[in-house]
Amino acid sequence: MYFHLILTDNCNLCCSYCRAKAFLDLDESESERAVEIDEQIPIDLEYDLDTLYAFLRKDPSPTVTFYGGEPLLRADLIETIVREAPVQRFMMQTNGLLLDRLSPAITNRFTTILVSLDGRKALTDANRGDGVYDRVMKNVREICANGYQGELIARMTVTEKTDIVDAVHWLAENPDFPFRSIHWQLDANFAGDFSYRQFAAWVAGSYNPGIRTLVNDWVDHMEAHGEVLCWYPFLDCMEDLLLGRPSLLRCGSGHTNYTILTDGHIAPCPVMIGMKQYYVGHIRDADPKMLDHIYVGEECLKCPIRSFCGGRCLYSNITRPWGEPERHLVCRTVENLHAALNETLPHVRKLLAEGTITREQFHHEKFNGCEIIP
Repeated sequence: MYFHLILTDNCNLCCSYCRAKAFLDLDESESERAVEIDEQIPIDLEYDLDTLYAFLRKDPSPTVTFYGGEPLLRADLIETIVREAPVQRFMMQTNGLLLDRLSPAITNRFTTILVSLDGRKALTDANRGDGVYDRVMKNVREICANGYQGELIARMTVTEKTDIVDAVHWLAENPDFPFRSIHWQLDANFAGDFSYRQFAAWVAGSYNPGIRTLVNDWVDHMEAHGEVLCWYPFLDCMEDLLLGRPSLLRCGSGHTNYTILTDGHIAPCPVMIGMKQYYVGHIRDADPKMLDHIYVGEECLKCPIRSFCGGRCLYSNITRPWGEPERHLVCRTVENLHAALNETLPHVRKLLAEGTITREQFHHEKFNGCEIIP
């Protein structure tokens, strides 16, 4: 089983698409008002670590992903847990500014580190703060120089400021440090902010056409270089299309990937902090192998590509912060991704048949913090 471990809700940034929204007068949906939130969740981890270790020992092969807030604000806890916990595989999602707080011996234990970068320096700094891009890139280069050999994933948050083609190619071909693994998530349908946005025009005029361009670029790279790039919204989905394999929520939330909150309660998703009616237990007495599954519902149950998408996002499926027409705009981005990958499927099969690429090149760590469906 996979577990996001929230160490703190504090963060050392106030990104425009994240905490900065707390200062906006956002729209509130009926569903959001209907979700009961526990306001007493502690800011920092408060349970005894021995209780956590006892819980993890019940799982035959647990994977722990450190999460926040910014988890490296509690680098002390990370060092302790990595040394002591009965876990063989650790991952982390971080903004990257504090990667230098960990000793190389601890950093090099991680199989995967997701670092938040939004593309070029100007875009990243506009979203996240002046100087962020340079400091993150410095830390990334430093951990690699100190022996880190796990997977580094550049994880973008994509908004109307983003030219998706330029951003992905910049990260993949960056002369300073090229990222082989890239993921992106749309800033869409997570907060009641649609009335502030130019989302519909951007999706139609920039994002959806850009995805089609990137899919073609991805396949062209296979043909030219015999390499399948780890661009996760394409990689995970294409592997399943090749295998004819349906998918539940591709992030794993609510069925394979759960979240341990700072008070020890277990939630189905790291965004569902305080949504106590959806908790599936507490680490003091829960069995990791017996946790309840929480599934998407409503419109997703009737969707013809549900087995491809899996429902996109459990949190937004429950809270529904955008209205129905606006949600359908997000669904159209998924339909566009599905169509673009299906159109290139015969070409990919041909490259496999010719031996230009292999099936093994599509294999990857599942549930590694990438939501997969943007």
